[in-house]
Amino acid sequence: MLIPSRQNGFQHPQSSEITPRAVYEGRRDMLRWMATGAAGAALASWASREAMAAQVARPGKLAALPGGKSAVAGAMAMDKVTDYKDATTYNNYYEFGVDKSDPARNAHTLKTSPWTVEVEGLVNKPRKFAIEDLLKLSPQEERIYRLRCVEGWSMVIPWVGYSLSELIKRVEPQGSAKYVQFVTLADKATMPFVGSSVLDWPYTEGLRLDEAMHPLTLLAFGMYGEVLPNQNGAPVRLVVPWKYGFKSAKSIVKIRFVEKEPSTAWNKAAAQEYGFYSNVNPNVDHPRWSQASERRIGEDGLFAKKRKTLLFNGYEEQVGQLYAGMDLKKNY
Repeated sequence: MLIPSRQNGFQHPQSSEITPRAVYEGRRDMLRWMATGAAGAALASWASREAMAAQVARPGKLAALPGGKSAVAGAMAMDKVTDYKDATTYNNYYEFGVDKSDPARNAHTLKTSPWTVEVEGLVNKPRKFAIEDLLKLSPQEERIYRLRCVEGWSMVIPWVGYSLSELIKRVEPQGSAKYVQFVTLADKATMPFVGSSVLDWPYTEGLRLDEAMHPLTLLAFGMYGEVLPNQNGAPVRLVVPWKYGFKSAKSIVKIRFVEKEPSTAWNKAAAQEYGFYSNVNPNVDHPRWSQASERRIGEDGLFAKKRKTLLFNGYEEQVGQLYAGMDLKKNY
């Protein structure tokens, strides 16, 4: 169901409090994924990791993508991990539909090979990376992060990737670069809702450069020890654990370094509802609902007591200094 916003007749999907029945069956197994060539060269160098991963039952049976335990402070949340089935069938990915079950049902059309990510703008070393080159850029780590969505639900997901700062350092941002913009794929042929009036396509997001350089900011290629499922942002996505989920752009094709604050998809659609920073803050409500509590997907019944929302999604100790002196109600 769509309900009108107060701005320019914008149509925004109403959040759901009911976890839908899983609709995505028959996920691609490892051989099928490898047959596309998307991982070939990059995964070939990981024979020892593959052998280790083979001893563990992988939940979705996609190509294995194990990672070493991260030493980054705050990267291993002690919360109970959300079930893989829930994490891959309850998603926001509007290129494939506005209902939470739509991405799992529709994202099989996404083609993830070949794939490149172009880095441009205010950098000394602009470059177009093939996904295989990005995978080999730095050792993969497993990080268990909380994911908090603006609609009031949350998950805990073991991501696999490395700090975005590893990529940023290699392209050498210029002194005038203050922000990083992320541009995602917008392919009408494989993404059935691209071109709809819900958002201005392609989907774009942005971070301040110091936010992007923070070690918790993750360039993710996998989850649960496997490559990312299409509906979760394959083959490469951003994960910024102290911000609401929509800040973590999926299926990235371009990273641009700029001097001025870049426009973002949800801010353009409804600026009074989605600020640039979008830090998880229980003291700043969404105009149409409270952000003081959340429901952990797969853990609570429909009528179970909700959890209290944590400032910065529980990462205040790690990231609070980034916003010292800022008015977090004004810079929401």
